Amino acid sequence: MPSPMARRPGQSRRRLFRFGLIALAVLAVGALGFLIWASAPAGDVMPPAREALESSQTVHVTHERWLVFAPRDGSPSQGFIFYPGGKVPVEAYAPLGSALAEAGHLAVLVPMPLNLAILDPAAASAVVDANPAIETWVIGGHSLGGVMAARYAYSHPDQIRGLALMAAYPEAGVDLSEATIAVASIYAELDGLASIEEIESSFARLPADSAKILIAGGNHAQFGWYGPQSGDNPAAISHQAQYDILIDSTLALMAKAGNPIKFVLD
Repeated sequence: MPSPMARRPGQSRRRLFRFGLIALAVLAVGALGFLIWASAPAGDVMPPAREALESSQTVHVTHERWLVFAPRDGSPSQGFIFYPGGKVPVEAYAPLGSALAEAGHLAVLVPMPLNLAILDPAAASAVVDANPAIETWVIGGHSLGGVMAARYAYSHPDQIRGLALMAAYPEAGVDLSEATIAVASIYAELDGLASIEEIESSFARLPADSAKILIAGGNHAQFGWYGPQSGDNPAAISHQAQYDILIDSTLALMAKAGNPIKFVLD
């Protein structure tokens, strides 16, 4: 008759097997929960954004690998790469791309896996490689997209000349305070997801001459056109009024990034 000691190796293996099955089940449930959460968009693309997805007499729009807005007249020398906010369809930012193209710039809005820029933060590299005629690149993003845009700018200092942070700030460890780059931090007074305190506490990690634009009465969701967002505060200004400030601020950044004198003096 085998002793209790003789049965222990088999019992241990069975315990490990059962533990492994439980661990796999927990991981599977967690992965399923994440996919369900991530697959639910933050909102629907609103009519102004759907209208901006159509080409016009002045702007040509293509939507293949990326959502690209190009001016019909002339060959742009500056390009803007945009990362969308977390769980927000990239199409919801079409009015920004259209406005930049109207001003003579190439604008490339980058779709993200599961609408999460954190899953492909280096996506801008392929955009740059595909557009060798662009001399000056600016990158930007909204919310999580802005965080990942800052990461990209930080890791590609010879490639990116400007950074637009829209209701966003650099993550811990991304310090751009000594970088030779034009930066605009555009944030909103009534943002319920990225507070004024969070944004302004990040200014020490930005260049001293960064533009800081606080949109009075603005909120988080009105940086895009996808409707109200859970956790946000109601805005006290119209959607269009907030977007006009966003566009003007981004165009000012494009002008600053395209001015070589600034970088020679620095």
